[in-house]
Amino acid sequence: MARVRYLGPETVTVPELGRSVEPDEVVEVPDDRYEGYACQPGTWEAVEEPKQEESEPPPAAPKKTLAARPQKEG
Repeated sequence: MARVRYLGPETVTVPELGRSVEPDEVVEVPDDRYEGYACQPGTWEAVEEPKQEESEPPPAAPKKTLAARPQKEG
């Protein structure tokens, strides 16, 4: 799980986590929801990004194919 720090001035309830979070508290968030917190730099600070699984290969590049030649009329 990833970790983020709450930067707000007062305690806030985070329904997704099922609890309240205090100012300057570091909390664990699901890896697949990390970006939802990281995209709010005024409220959350990234502490530990999601870990990439080593067994997961990088995404494959799209296969390039040649365009079909136009048919000749006549």
